[in-house]
Amino acid sequence: MSDVRLTMLNSMAGADFEAALDQHVAWGLRDLDLRDAIAGKWLGDLTVDEARVAAEQIAARRLRVHCLSSKVFDADLQLGEAVFRGEHLAALAHVLDLARILRPRFVRLVAAQDGARVPGDGVDAVLARHPWALDVYREGIDAIAAAGFEATIENEARGCIIAATGDFTRFFERLDRPGRVALTWDVHNQWATGHFPTLADYDALRPLLGYVHLKGGRAGADGETLELNVALDETSFDVLGITERVVRDGVSPVLCLNAPGHGRDVDGYDYAAVTARDLVHLRTRVEGVAW
Repeated sequence: MSDVRLTMLNSMAGADFEAALDQHVAWGLRDLDLRDAIAGKWLGDLTVDEARVAAEQIAARRLRVHCLSSKVFDADLQLGEAVFRGEHLAALAHVLDLARILRPRFVRLVAAQDGARVPGDGVDAVLARHPWALDVYREGIDAIAAAGFEATIENEARGCIIAATGDFTRFFERLDRPGRVALTWDVHNQWATGHFPTLADYDALRPLLGYVHLKGGRAGADGETLELNVALDETSFDVLGITERVVRDGVSPVLCLNAPGHGRDVDGYDYAAVTARDLVHLRTRVEGVAW
């Protein structure tokens, strides 16, 4: 079993791109997840020339790009088919131009929002309201595959169209793109939709997984509802148990840290130290996480 490597969203290492790359090296990280603060811009706003400069800066430090975290489909389905098919697929075409320069393994799509969703709505109810959505996602996945990259879909917080674990499995089943798209499971984002993550969720999602995101949070008095933003070593769900299974099963060769969010900040908490603290926590407590 190969060691699982750690990375993070690139701007977590600093707002200046070159300094952030140097911080990755200092922390012993070799893989990059590019999202924002690249030439002062979000990934999708980069020009081709700016991407070439970034690629040179990355290569000079012997780093490699694991994922391009695009914002494609990070919007409400209620905006309609024209927006998703026109604006978002056009944005994806540009991201793929950048991918040809930056050479990631994954290009991320985001599981969209549905502002009309009410408690108890499953993904089938959402797709019944927006029957065009599956075809648009399929077009995006096929475009990524045709460009020579792997597509991944990440679940988001708030009113994400995939929330309960059954929504994830049903959505991927209805996409009908086996071998062309993997799930990026943001464990905390699922929690932020109201579903406390467990090892049983991991077991159900394991066949879909290609990438896992982790960030910390503390539950309220009921022990399950997300309340506070904290580091991984204070997190209420079973971070170590889930991570141990991810490492053992080899489903996510790279684990991506995210900054804590979707809860309330704790007064006086040292959030600037959280990233380094999370790296140490996983590296010292989970066998098979690379230093």
